[in-house]
Amino acid sequence: MSLLSDAMEPCTLLNKTIVNDGLGGFDTVWVDGAKFEAAIVYNLTLQAEQAEAAGVKSRYTVTTSRALTLEFHDVFRRESDGKIFRVTSDGDDKYSPKIATMDMRQVRAMEWDLPINE
Repeated sequence: MSLLSDAMEPCTLLNKTIVNDGLGGFDTVWVDGAKFEAAIVYNLTLQAEQAEAAGVKSRYTVTTSRALTLEFHDVFRRESDGKIFRVTSDGDDKYSPKIATMDMRQVRAMEWDLPINE
């Protein structure tokens, strides 16, 4: 066990689906997708607080294994508290090399409320 693996917790990808509402319109439904493990850390630095004051909302760093590439605007739920996150960076940008013993990939994310009936 490492400190990183100890910080991992269960998460679930959420997939957006558009369905008929039965009245001639459409509804947005979020369906549970793949399960994965991630370490989610809130950035408390002064720089992050200054960026937030300027309008930046990506205060979380999400670490997964290299095997999972979260993509820009992917949505997932942390199972421990049900909090929803939306990825705000590209999972192909920051990861450990294959020869490294540390198996990790990182993205930035923000807390997000699922839009209902977009």
